[in-house]
Amino acid sequence: MRPAKDVAMNATASRDARLVLLAALMVLPACRAGQPANGAPEPFTDYRGEVPGKAHRITAADLPAPYATKSSRNNANIVPRPAHAWPKAPPGFKVELYASLTTPRLLRTAPDGDVFVAQSYVGKIQRLHGVGADGKAQASTTFASGLNKPFGIAFYPPGPAPQWIYVGNTDAVVRLPYRNGDVEASGPAQHVVDLPHGGGHWTRDVVFSPDGKTMYVAVGSASNVDDPDTTTGEKQRADILAFDPDGSNPRIYAAGIRNPVGLAVQPGSGTLWCSVNERDELGDNLVPDYITHVQEGGFYGWPWWYIGAHQDPRHTGKHPELREQTIVPDVLLNPHNASLQLTFYDGTQFPAQYRGDIFAAEHGSWNRSVRVGYEVVRVPLRQTGKAGGEFEDFLTGFVLDNGDVWGRPVGVAVAQDGSLLVSDDASGSIWRVSYAGVSVQ
Repeated sequence: MRPAKDVAMNATASRDARLVLLAALMVLPACRAGQPANGAPEPFTDYRGEVPGKAHRITAADLPAPYATKSSRNNANIVPRPAHAWPKAPPGFKVELYASLTTPRLLRTAPDGDVFVAQSYVGKIQRLHGVGADGKAQASTTFASGLNKPFGIAFYPPGPAPQWIYVGNTDAVVRLPYRNGDVEASGPAQHVVDLPHGGGHWTRDVVFSPDGKTMYVAVGSASNVDDPDTTTGEKQRADILAFDPDGSNPRIYAAGIRNPVGLAVQPGSGTLWCSVNERDELGDNLVPDYITHVQEGGFYGWPWWYIGAHQDPRHTGKHPELREQTIVPDVLLNPHNASLQLTFYDGTQFPAQYRGDIFAAEHGSWNRSVRVGYEVVRVPLRQTGKAGGEFEDFLTGFVLDNGDVWGRPVGVAVAQDGSLLVSDDASGSIWRVSYAGVSVQ
């Protein structure tokens, strides 16, 4: 017979082994699709560290060396929204389903309060009207159809009484006659100006300067990092272009911006801002996406440099003269976030500290071992009109604990009543975030 001491020791070892096995099983979901369980190194994060109200700050000094980690292909596994899943906002905010549409993307609110939605993949612009007691749109009508991957929507002239809606098709800007209250376009689309196109990043946002004299158009690159010096397909790509409203007088307003998906003009100052998808395949934590005000004539690095004086190793030795010219953006986001539309909060429903701040939709990563993004972020400007580098998680919950994805934010717009609308092209939803003043989660 074994001594009692040995029996006790063996029982303890067996119990410890079971505990180790149980712990390993508990972390398996987090490791799915090559996802490490230890999380991203600070100051970077992943979906598991995204919590409404949590602040983040990434600086140029935080960037790792290229290829510090392997480049990962980890595309979103889209699943239907489970019954228990719902977007999560900070305490005091309420989230309701405002409308259900086929792949809704960019959102813009008209002067009369109607909300216009780009349904890019079906070639439509949808109009949503009002909000009922249940938080849902009271009416939904097709304003225009037969468009070519429409994305950007702008009302012209700026002000309370527009006469046109300008639409950024993937290959051209067109305009449709419009007056406040119109439920559908009263005439066919009129061609304004052709745009660079043909593969790669296809979205084309459109906004106007406050005086209505300049039309800005975002045109993303055709590739990840092809050299425009030797690649004809990159001509006038990765730029923000500027035109007169009739499409004349084309010029490059700012360059070296890989994919400036979202454009917004800051109320009051009239400053142009953009939301940018940076390059891929340099590792999990390179290169940060960003949100920044746009300097006229500014150069932001692509494809030779990034985030100031960091040369892309795939273009070593090229354009040394641009090293000191490459601008460091205002707010660095998590790399591979896929930052899309942004808007300024000009409503009064949210608490005073939110007024004038930026909200931006983060569509979510594919080139990262652990998912990141899949949320809406807030960039606090603190009533100064300038960003200090911080951003906060605002609307999260679109990724399940096992890493599956049920929602992907694309568009953000401030509704007439001051609530925030968020389009989600994975679940086909437009979410309405309102402030109730008490915790309603």
